[in-house]
Amino acid sequence: MLTDPRFTAEVELTVPFHDADPMGVVWHGNYFRYFEIAREALMNQLNYGYREMRESGYVWPVVDAKIKYRAPVLFEQKIRIRATIEEFENRLKITYQIFNAANGKKTTTGYTIQVAVSKETQEMSFVSPDILFERMGVKP
Repeated sequence: MLTDPRFTAEVELTVPFHDADPMGVVWHGNYFRYFEIAREALMNQLNYGYREMRESGYVWPVVDAKIKYRAPVLFEQKIRIRATIEEFENRLKITYQIFNAANGKKTTTGYTIQVAVSKETQEMSFVSPDILFERMGVKP
């Protein structure tokens, strides 16, 4: 795991009504939306958000994802979502943790893996492009 704080971002939100089932529990698929919100904040923090990715000639599709539900998240609950870059040399692996903002209890963990694909050729890169290293301020 990278320890540089530039490679971690946190966002806080209040769970809206439309994210919950009739019992007030967040529907399982919505957690990936929460991951996406934190991932977008993280990549924007590095000045390599989706617009910059596209402009650099790459798209970064998610090719793998995992989630573990530890405790339910409920309608109107305030949550913090933390996204951290775990790997970046050959693929972009981002880990996530969701916390109950009121008590700090971890409710959910997971990860996504994205790979660079050339917009022009539609070919997957087996090494992350130089632009990612530049934006992260690390050497390939």
